[in-house]
Amino acid sequence: MSTKERKGQILVVDDDPRIGKILQINLGLSGYDVITTTRGAEAIEIVRSHEPDIVLLDVVMPEITGLELLEQLRRFSQVPVILFTGHPKIVGMALASGANDSIVKPFDLDLLAEKIRRCIGRKGAHGNPEQDSPR
Repeated sequence: MSTKERKGQILVVDDDPRIGKILQINLGLSGYDVITTTRGAEAIEIVRSHEPDIVLLDVVMPEITGLELLEQLRRFSQVPVILFTGHPKIVGMALASGANDSIVKPFDLDLLAEKIRRCIGRKGAHGNPEQDSPR
């Protein structure tokens, strides 16, 4: 796939490197550039230096929770964030904490891809909202 066909850059933050690799492969095949990390501190630096189009963020991580990391990200960035968790009760808390969307593990990759498209579409050029109509 050529560079002009790329859909955007995604940062995947999950303490399980296998999940990061699965998402990197699948989303890469869908046309996204995917960066993965297992550490919250590194995620902050990647957002600052690479300015990804969206962040996929696990809630339960050892050094810093996804909710704490989201709070830190929101201090300097409005990058769209989709939180994923194995705990369905956390979904409401994720949205109240500033996430743009959430998904419960195990998740369907097609559903995740649709959520990514919607979040990136809302961001629009330079963070301006685009069409935000229900699909």
